[in-house]
Amino acid sequence: MQQHIFNSMRSLNMVDGCKGTQLCAINSSVSGGAAAGTGVGEKFFQHLQEHLRVNSIRSKSHRHNQSLSQGNNGNTSVLKEALSVYGLPQIDFIEPSIDPCLKFVDNVEILADVYRKLEKCPQFDRSGVYIEQCSIFKGLPEPKLFRRCLRSARQHAVDVHSKVILSSWLRFERREDALFGVSAIDCCRWSMECPRSSLLSGYNPESSNDPCSCPRDFEEGEKIESDVENQECSISVGQDYDMDDDDYDIWFCIGDDEIKCNRFKFSSLSRPFKTMLYGSFIESRRERIYFSQNGISAKAMRAAELFSRTNRVDSFDPNVVLELLSLANRFCCDGMKSSCDAYLASLVNDMDNAMILIEYGLEEGAYLLVAACLQLILRELPNSLQNPNVVKLFCSSEARERLALVGHASFLLYNFLSQVSMEEDMKSNTTAMLLERKGECATENWQKQLTFHQLGCVMLERKEYKDAEKWFEEAVNLGHIYSLVGVARAKYKRGHKFKAYKLLNSLISDYTPTGWMYQERSLYSSGKEKMMDLNTATELNPTLSYPYKYRAVVVAKEDKLGTAISEINKIIGFKVSPDCLELRAWLLISLEDYDGALRDIRALLTLDPNYMMFHGKLHGDQLVELLCHHVQQWSQADCWMQLYDRWSSVDDIGSLAVVHQMLANDPGKSLLRFRQSLLLLRLNRHKAAMRSLRMARNHAMSESERLVYEGWVLYDTGYRAEAITKAEESIAIQRSFEAFFLKAYVLSETTRDPKSSFYVIELLEEALRCPSDGLRKGQALSNLASVYVDVDKLDHAVDCYMNALNIKHTRAHQGLARVYHLKNQRKAAYDEMTKLIEKVQYNASAYEKRSEYCDREMAKSDLGMATRLDPLRTYPYRYRAAVYMDDHKEAEAIAELTKAIAFKLDLQLLHLRAAFHDSMGDVSSTLRDCEAALCLDPNHADTVELYRKAQERIHEQDQNGQREK
Repeated sequence: MQQHIFNSMRSLNMVDGCKGTQLCAINSSVSGGAAAGTGVGEKFFQHLQEHLRVNSIRSKSHRHNQSLSQGNNGNTSVLKEALSVYGLPQIDFIEPSIDPCLKFVDNVEILADVYRKLEKCPQFDRSGVYIEQCSIFKGLPEPKLFRRCLRSARQHAVDVHSKVILSSWLRFERREDALFGVSAIDCCRWSMECPRSSLLSGYNPESSNDPCSCPRDFEEGEKIESDVENQECSISVGQDYDMDDDDYDIWFCIGDDEIKCNRFKFSSLSRPFKTMLYGSFIESRRERIYFSQNGISAKAMRAAELFSRTNRVDSFDPNVVLELLSLANRFCCDGMKSSCDAYLASLVNDMDNAMILIEYGLEEGAYLLVAACLQLILRELPNSLQNPNVVKLFCSSEARERLALVGHASFLLYNFLSQVSMEEDMKSNTTAMLLERKGECATENWQKQLTFHQLGCVMLERKEYKDAEKWFEEAVNLGHIYSLVGVARAKYKRGHKFKAYKLLNSLISDYTPTGWMYQERSLYSSGKEKMMDLNTATELNPTLSYPYKYRAVVVAKEDKLGTAISEINKIIGFKVSPDCLELRAWLLISLEDYDGALRDIRALLTLDPNYMMFHGKLHGDQLVELLCHHVQQWSQADCWMQLYDRWSSVDDIGSLAVVHQMLANDPGKSLLRFRQSLLLLRLNRHKAAMRSLRMARNHAMSESERLVYEGWVLYDTGYRAEAITKAEESIAIQRSFEAFFLKAYVLSETTRDPKSSFYVIELLEEALRCPSDGLRKGQALSNLASVYVDVDKLDHAVDCYMNALNIKHTRAHQGLARVYHLKNQRKAAYDEMTKLIEKVQYNASAYEKRSEYCDREMAKSDLGMATRLDPLRTYPYRYRAAVYMDDHKEAEAIAELTKAIAFKLDLQLLHLRAAFHDSMGDVSSTLRDCEAALCLDPNHADTVELYRKAQERIHEQDQNGQREK
C-alpha cells in the first residue's frame, strides 16, 4: 500500500516552483492538476501520520536501543520519501513576483517632485498630494512612511467623503477589526479617526490631532439622560401642537385625515411650497388642500408641520424621517432634507442597518446618510467584502454611477477598496472589478498608471496573459516604465521569450540600470549570461531575494547542499521572508538537519500562519507535526531556557521558533504573543508584529495588561501621545513593569530635553521595582543606562550595563563600549564590541559599532564586513563616502552614496549626498536631494537649513543673471 501511494505520487510528474513569494509546484502539462494534487497530498499526509503512529507504538514496545534506532530510521525514511516525491524547487519555475505598486527608475526625482507639489499647492488641495505620496510610499519597505502620509492626508481633508475614507483607512492599518470588543462605530478618542468627526465638513488641520469631543464612557446613566431629553422634546412639541386654532389657517387633507398647518410657516420650508401657497396656484386661495396623490402619509405630513415650527426631526420615528426625506426631495425643502440626512446618519450603527439605509440614501441623494453607511462598511473591512450585498454596492459600473450621483464615487474610495481586496485575494473577481471601477474614477496620470499596472498584475496572477499585457502596455504608455516588466512577463507566458528578452535589453540600454531590470532579464536568458545578470542584480540591489534563491537551487541540484544553505543564509541574515525560510528548511531536510528545518518552519509560520509547504500541498503546521518526531521534545520549562539562550545570543529566528512552540502548548498566553511581536519588529516584519500585538491584547488576562498592549499598538502606528495615555491608565489600575516601561520608552523617543530624561529615569527605576523576567529587565537596565549616558552619569550607566550583562542581556556590551569610548578608553570599547561579535549570531550592527573604536584601516574592514552581512545598514556607506571626500575623491564619494540610495531611500544618505553636492557647487543636485529627503521627513532640521541655503544661492544666481542681461 505504501509503495502504491508513492508510485501514484510520482506519476503526477510534479514540478517544484516558486510563485510570488511562496514555493510551489506547477505542471502546466497536467490538466486538473490543482484539484488532483490536493487530494493526493492530503492522502499522502494521512499516510505519513499513520506511518509515524505505527512507528511510535513500535518504538515504545521495544526497549532495546537497536529497536528504537530502527523506529527512528523508519520515520526518517518517510521524510526522505516525502522529499523524493516533492523534490527541490525547479529553477525553471522560480519567478519573482511583480510588485503591484508604483515603482520608478529614479526614485529620488519622484520624491523631489512630490515635495515640490506639496510646497506649491493650495492648502485645500494638499490632501490629494499626500494621497499621491501614499501611493509612492506603498512601494517602499517602510510602512511608517505610508501611515504618516495617510495621517497627513486625513489631517488636510476638507470634504466628508475624503474624511470618511481616510479615517477608515487609518483604522484598517491598525486592523482594529481584529480586536475583541471593539465595534466599527467605537470612537478611538482622537479627532482624526473619530467616526463622528469624520462626518463634519470643513478644513481644520490643527484640530485633527486633538482628542475628539465624544463622551469617554457612554454608560447607562448617560443613555437614560439622553432618552429623557428626547421625551421632553417630544412632549414640548406635543404641547406646541395644541395651540390656539387661530394660528392654523390651512388644512392638508390626506385620505380621511386633516393636518392643521400655518400657511406662512409651512411655505417657508421651500420655494415650491411658497409658490403653491402664496403664488398663482389655486391652493393659495383654498383653506383645504388635498394632498393624497403625493405618496405622503398623514403621519409624515404631521411631522412636516411640526418641523415647520421647530426645525427638528429627532423626536420622530425613523420611518417617518425617511418619508420626510422623500418629501423634502420632492418639494426642494433643503433645510428639512439636511436635518433628515443628519438624523438618519446618526442612526447608522451596524452592518445590517447600514445596508438598508444606504439604499434610501442613494435613492434620495442623502449625502451624509450615504457617508455614514459607507463609513461603517469601510470600518468593517476586510470582513465586509465577504458580504455579497457590499460587493454589489461597489463593483459594477452601475453601482459606481449610483454612488457618483450622491458624490461618493472617487478614486480614493476605490483605491482603498482595491488595496484591501488585493491583500485578501489577488485573483478574485471582486479585486478585478474594483480595479476596473478605480480606473473609471482615475483622472490624474499617476492614478491611471497605478490602476492599469495593478490590473496587469491581477490578470497575470489569473493567468489571463493577453489582458495582462494590454493593461501593462496602457500603464507604460502613460509613463510607468516599471510596467515594461509586466509586458515582458506576459509575453514570456504567451511563449514569446525572445521578445521579452529584447524588451528588457532595450529597457536596460535606455535607462539607468537597476537591480530589478537585470533580475527580470535573467528570466529570459540561460547559462552564464543568466548568472551574470543575477550577479549584477545583486550588486545593484542586494535586497532582491530571487537571485539568492536561484543560486541556492542551482548548487543544491549539484548536491552541494551546504553551499546552497550558505547562499540563502546571505539574505536571511538581513531580510527574513517566508519563501527564503521555506527554501532553507527544504535544504535542511535534505541534509537531515531536522532541528534546523523545524526552527525555520516555526519561524515561517510566525510570519505567515497559513503558509503552505511543498507546492502548496502541505500546510506548515502539518510538516511541523511530522518533524517533531525527529527532534528532542522540550517541556515548557525547557522552552523558557532555550528562549533565554537564543534571546541572549540575538538569534531572532531561533527565538521565534521557541515562542511558536510555547504558543502551541499555551495559545492564550498574551505575554508570549507580546515577546513574539518584539522579535518580529526586530526582524522588520511590521505586519506580523502588529498581528501578534493584537492577539496579545485580545488574550490579556487583566484590564491593565490590555491597556499596555493597546499602547504598543498605538505607538507602533504613530500615535505616541495616545500610547502614553494608555500606559498611564494602566498604571492607575495596577503598577506593572510593562506599563512603566511603555511610558518611559515612548517618552524617551518623543522628547530629548534633560528634564524629560530624568523623568524617564524615574519611570525605568519604577519599572525595575516591579516583577518581571530577566529578558525584559535586561532591556530596561540597558535603556536606563542609555539615559544615564545622555545626562552624563557615566558611572551609573556602567553599573546598569554590568547588571544587564549579569542577567545575559548581551546587547549591553554595545552600551558599555560607548561608555568606555566617552571615558577615552578606546581599547576597552573595542574589546567590549569584540565580545559582542563573538556572542551574537547576527552581528552586522556589532561590526558597524566596533568600527567607531579603531583606526581607519580596521574600521574599513569592519564596515566592509557589516555591509556584506547586512547591506541595508547605511552607516558604512556614509563612512566610506566621507573618507572619499576627505581624500578629495568627490566622484567616488557621490557614487558610494548613490549605490546605496538606489535600493534604500534613506534620509541620512540623501542629506549627506546633498551636502556633498553643495560643497561641490552643484546647486540643482543639492536642491533635488534636499527635496527628496524632506519628502521622507519634512521636519529634518539639518536638511531644512541646507535646502534654505541652496534656495538662496539659486535666487542670487538668478538675480546676477538678470543684472548681466
